Amino acid sequence: MSIQSDLHPEVGMREAEPLARTEYGIVSGTWDGPIAVWRSVPYAAAPAGPARFSLPRPPERWDGVRDCVVFGDIAPQAMGSMVPVDSDLAMGEDCLWVNVWSPRPEPSEDEPRPVMVWLHGGAYCLGTAAQTIYDGRKLAEAGDVVVVSVNYRIGVLGFLDLSSFGAPFTPNLGLHDQLAALAWVRDNIAAFGGDPGNVTVFGESSGAGCVTALLTSPAAAGLFHKAIAQSPPATTVFGQERAAVVAQRYLELLELGPGETDRLLELPIEQLVEVGAVLLDEVPIKEPGRLAAAPVVDGDLLPGYPIDRFQQGRSHRVPLLIGTNRDEASLFRVLRSPIMPVTPDAVNAMLNDVAASHPEMSPERIAEITSAYPDLTKTRGALAMSTDAAFRMPAAWVAEGHAQHSPTWMYRFDYATPMLKAARVGAGHATELPYVFGNFGTLNHDPTFWLGGRKASVAVSGRMQRRWLAFAEHGVPAALDGSKHWPHYRPAARTTLLIDTIDRVVDNPDADLHTAWGDQAVGFS
Repeated sequence: MSIQSDLHPEVGMREAEPLARTEYGIVSGTWDGPIAVWRSVPYAAAPAGPARFSLPRPPERWDGVRDCVVFGDIAPQAMGSMVPVDSDLAMGEDCLWVNVWSPRPEPSEDEPRPVMVWLHGGAYCLGTAAQTIYDGRKLAEAGDVVVVSVNYRIGVLGFLDLSSFGAPFTPNLGLHDQLAALAWVRDNIAAFGGDPGNVTVFGESSGAGCVTALLTSPAAAGLFHKAIAQSPPATTVFGQERAAVVAQRYLELLELGPGETDRLLELPIEQLVEVGAVLLDEVPIKEPGRLAAAPVVDGDLLPGYPIDRFQQGRSHRVPLLIGTNRDEASLFRVLRSPIMPVTPDAVNAMLNDVAASHPEMSPERIAEITSAYPDLTKTRGALAMSTDAAFRMPAAWVAEGHAQHSPTWMYRFDYATPMLKAARVGAGHATELPYVFGNFGTLNHDPTFWLGGRKASVAVSGRMQRRWLAFAEHGVPAALDGSKHWPHYRPAARTTLLIDTIDRVVDNPDADLHTAWGDQAVGFS
């Protein structure tokens, strides 16, 4: 165990800050109870100025001890949007860093701990590893694991493919950042008490979409040994042709001509983000179901569409835990977000777009899919269709492909507090996050408990955490507390754990959807 916490003579027996020696220099953190915390440890140099759209480079080495106590810059993004970000956080280009939570080593202990590496969500354009919901202390303490959360480039800087403009632009920079962070974990996590040979990558929403993408990327081989994908939009991956059209539109919005692309390296970051926000809203409004920024099949990091590679049995052979929430789309209706189509008109436009981009799909197949949603003319039917097109079916298609060769488990998160039920959010998108991290707000500051339900929620959280942690340690999501046995997912039975006040194991809980959608993946390209 490599964490050092020597005593400073000047403070008597009071414990000093925890220290860890990385390959770039020594970092100091703080103690949060029995957990050592380091914030914003750099895993790459600041991608600023001419390097703004370049691959991540190693950070500069430093002498002495670097304080890693407060959060650094968060990735440039449209602040004040639907992802809650603390007001004291500032955005900037020096945003490639990780946070680390590690339990205090026992005096006699030298056994390294399992490592869990978190990729945050936010539609590929929002969010940060500094969000309070992702604080890893409780998870680290509950499971005696080292938790790492990754900050990476997002939006126009991380997932808008400008490579059609030539040399200084590289596609999939957000994914490249994550690969650099995983390589940093491999090379440095032992200094924080972690086991580089037992790394689980986990993420939610677009973070889970990154997990499913990395599972099919040759460059990710060996960088992680298990994967958890919570609500992955696994079919939201674009081809280069589509990416070039969106990139051209970005230039138009910036009022730049074809010969002025170099100015993207010089313009104020605030301008790039502000105009990017217009583009990020414009695309899903004009083309419901599509995003402006997402991973791109570049022939290198992503040699093919991830969903195809899963179905061809070409994903990395590691255990996978994957699932969705029962009422994914409800959150987008409440937030009035254009990111997902939640009205009958928008869903119809999405279906027309799917038909146009999949000429091999017969009109009969489209009709068969829509027949599974008798309420499609009402909001309820539109929400169900949107949930299934964006999350439920992509997760199932991933699971069916991956289960051909590796242990796979499928869940559906059905639990909702009385308040969330009353607000017609139910088990909406991202509502499982506080259960995984154990981070519920205080009584007065967590509106999800205004109508009660805290005791039941804490019990649900405990079971989820035990399963996630057992999976991280042993590769099997068993909660050794009398909880239901959770069998492997197999395409024939589609056995799924339904997480609720009382967990249930059900074969093929969404059988009608599978019949309607079929086994052939449908996505946006």
